[in-house]
Amino acid sequence: MPQRNMNSRRTEMPAQEPTVRNRNFNEVALGYTTEMAMEEAARCLQCKHKPCVPSCPVAIDIPGFIARVAEGDMEGAYEILSASTALPAVCGRVCPQENQCEGTCVRGLKGESVGIGRLERFVADYHREHSKKAPAASFVPNGHKMAVIGAGPSGLTCAGELAKMGYQVTVFEALHMAGGVLVYGIPEFRLPKSVVQSEIDGLKAMGVEIVTNAVIGKSITVDELFDMGYEAIFIGSGAGLPNFMKIPGESLKGVYSANEYLTRVNLMKAYKPDSTTPIQKSRRVAVVGGGNVAMDAARCALRLWADSVYIVYRRGMEELPARHEEVEHAQEEGIVFKTLSNPVEVLGDEQGWVKGLRCVEMTLGEPDASGRRRPVVKEGSEFTLDVDTVIIAIGTSPNPLLRHTTPGLEVDRHGCLVTYGEGGRTSREGVFAGGDAVTGAATVILAMGAGKSAAAAMDKYIREKNKEQDL
Repeated sequence: MPQRNMNSRRTEMPAQEPTVRNRNFNEVALGYTTEMAMEEAARCLQCKHKPCVPSCPVAIDIPGFIARVAEGDMEGAYEILSASTALPAVCGRVCPQENQCEGTCVRGLKGESVGIGRLERFVADYHREHSKKAPAASFVPNGHKMAVIGAGPSGLTCAGELAKMGYQVTVFEALHMAGGVLVYGIPEFRLPKSVVQSEIDGLKAMGVEIVTNAVIGKSITVDELFDMGYEAIFIGSGAGLPNFMKIPGESLKGVYSANEYLTRVNLMKAYKPDSTTPIQKSRRVAVVGGGNVAMDAARCALRLWADSVYIVYRRGMEELPARHEEVEHAQEEGIVFKTLSNPVEVLGDEQGWVKGLRCVEMTLGEPDASGRRRPVVKEGSEFTLDVDTVIIAIGTSPNPLLRHTTPGLEVDRHGCLVTYGEGGRTSREGVFAGGDAVTGAATVILAMGAGKSAAAAMDKYIREKNKEQDL
């Protein structure tokens, strides 16, 4: 057993310097070396009650994989990880561990929690770079076909779990590339697309078929999928419909939704010098919102050589919903936070281009339904930001196409699919759903947890259906 490391602080992860990284799209965090990973893994106390495990939406055996790292058995650690998650290299980079597994780590009571996410990333990267094993062989087929709509985190996870059970799985993706928000939403400097593709290749090696450019509800309907022999369907189509503020001037040239802006940058590679994808050559940018998407958009704008980038958020720094790490990185890179500020109008010039953003200052009143203090307008506090680009990052909703083309599919007032029970059962027999299509925009790991739960429920549904037919 390796000697335990009782250092109260976690092992630092190397990263690019802020003044260097804010002008390139290379990954910010550079990852642990083997020695660093083993040193950090030795900080784990191997608690008897393992409070970190139930705090993980996909229930990874966290102490188990960390123990293997401490021993230097990286492939053993990967086997434990991959038993619970289809996307370990992704989770290790973008999962909000501080609010989940690391948030319940016992080491965090008297110091810093174990760097669980950093170790997960290291193990996945080590496997990708060093494994000499052949791709996983197909699992023993059980003769049943399943369809998955959407190749994002929830859909890919569901597909992987079903493949392990022996199902023939086809994933239908509307875009020309699998990955969902992992490829169109999260920037290269946080999640390299080669990492995402490697994880997808692993699923394909398990026998999962991925059909791109397939818009379910338009090119094929859910009912037609059943006619094609699919016995159960999982909807993991995400939440790609952007919300706007409905203030004057939002139709001016130079106003983007964060979804459009990030899709141009990430999926369509607008950041590359030889890219043919058009994108605003901005001088001064205002990003409205305070979540991770807002941070991603702001940091992308800075890397596209904007002189100044503002985050405009109606609450204070303490209320920012973005991960602390992302806020910290944005501040280090030179992004200016205009908190307790709310836009009321986008200003335009004679040619219809953005020339400014009129805002009002806010104060925080009593807590609202979300439990956060409600922002209240401060009288006589109007001011204008001199900007030529405005990016709206205030959330997204599910696309209405599926619900409009699938009779009997119940949705709530926000357009999200209604599900019953942990397995994601919908109002349509044989149709299950999970991820952002159900919850609205949330985290990658919660979407993955929903996909995993749905796969188990779909398997149960098929087995019970077969029993009935045998009677």
